[in-house]
Amino acid sequence: MAATLLLIDDEDRLRQLLARLLSLEGYTVLEAANARSGLSVLEREEVQLVISDVKLPDKNGIELTALIKQTYPATEVIVLTAYGTIADGVTAIKNGAFDYITKGDDNDRIIPLVSRAVEKAELQFRIRQLEQQVSKRYGFDSIIGRSAAIRQAIDLARKVAVTDTTVLLTGETGTGKEVFAQAIHYASPRSAGPFVAINCGALSKEILESELFGHRAGAFTGATRDQKGLFAEANKGTIFLDEIGEMPLDLQAKLLRVLETHEFLRVGDTKPTKTDVRVVAATNRNLEEEAGAGRFRLDLYYRLSVFVIQLPPLRDRRDDIPELAGFFTRRDAAKIGKRDVRMSPEFVRMLQNHGWKGNIRELKNIIERAVILADGPDLLPDHLPLDIREGDESNPGDDLTLAALERQHIGRIVAMTGNQKAEAARLLGISLATLYRKLDEYGLKK
Repeated sequence: MAATLLLIDDEDRLRQLLARLLSLEGYTVLEAANARSGLSVLEREEVQLVISDVKLPDKNGIELTALIKQTYPATEVIVLTAYGTIADGVTAIKNGAFDYITKGDDNDRIIPLVSRAVEKAELQFRIRQLEQQVSKRYGFDSIIGRSAAIRQAIDLARKVAVTDTTVLLTGETGTGKEVFAQAIHYASPRSAGPFVAINCGALSKEILESELFGHRAGAFTGATRDQKGLFAEANKGTIFLDEIGEMPLDLQAKLLRVLETHEFLRVGDTKPTKTDVRVVAATNRNLEEEAGAGRFRLDLYYRLSVFVIQLPPLRDRRDDIPELAGFFTRRDAAKIGKRDVRMSPEFVRMLQNHGWKGNIRELKNIIERAVILADGPDLLPDHLPLDIREGDESNPGDDLTLAALERQHIGRIVAMTGNQKAEAARLLGISLATLYRKLDEYGLKK
């Protein structure tokens, strides 16, 4: 598709001549005789390049350049004038112009210059489209659920996203804290910057410190070169600190310094490094209780908890389960080339009755397993693990006898081992013969 150019010049003959020349090069050329008309065209059309005269009847072309770049940053601008001066050229470039040329003197330059400007603009338009796709994929509209509990969390997150405030996401494991952190980032003024995530509980203290703050060459054995930390990588963007409650106390002190001074020390360095980063943290612990027990710094807790968002567990939003399960079903079916896979009513009912201690992460894994097991288009109760089919400890029903609880426990262990009877017997602490007898007694052989 040909790039679209806009010529803004009050000299009709010169403008029409240049339009004809550029049209012969394959460009779509639009025309305007003044700044006001040109801005009106930009509101209606997607324009890759504006070529504007400096002296316009209603506005200076150099001032117009600044306005265009502010409103349409992906669009490039070339400024034309009959009386070029160095000062005007410098100002035009400072205002964002791609280049500044003199009419008549630079006729041989205009075509290759336009080609380079269009190439840059098209790249910027593609980047903008990719950013919009990423924002759509990770934005608030991608969060599934209509229950009051999840809508309340989304509303809070939307309000704080447009600020630069530190956010603390709390809730059980698997409730979607990283999904919320990404949505906050992509709805914020920092959306064009990087989003960097790290699990503070997955690394040792030494590795975590190096990952967060970086290190100098020779700072420790094996540090053969300088390494940037994630706080440096996330500059102008957002860093997501998952499982912040697992961070060692001495590293908490370094994090507190970053939040208070916006600078940090790399391992082995003596000169502080500045950073401009927003912090979103998450935990499944009660940090206030952890601080009271001496396992978390109280001053850091107060810095992190400026704005707290509690994410609801899946069992508190059961009405969202069919929609979530449907999304995972379609996605997982597409991955393995299955079409028109659907959930039976009984399958959905069992999902809604389950306790979901692992929350959305557990649901995602259960659906992936069911899609793989299904031979036909329907997901049936038989495709669910035994503990869901038979009920679990969070939904024991009316039968609380020892035999009923034993039946549930045996069924759960057998399902957990993938129906490997010898391993299940070992975990249960009984002989294989006893396990077979109990499976027969409780009707669990299938």
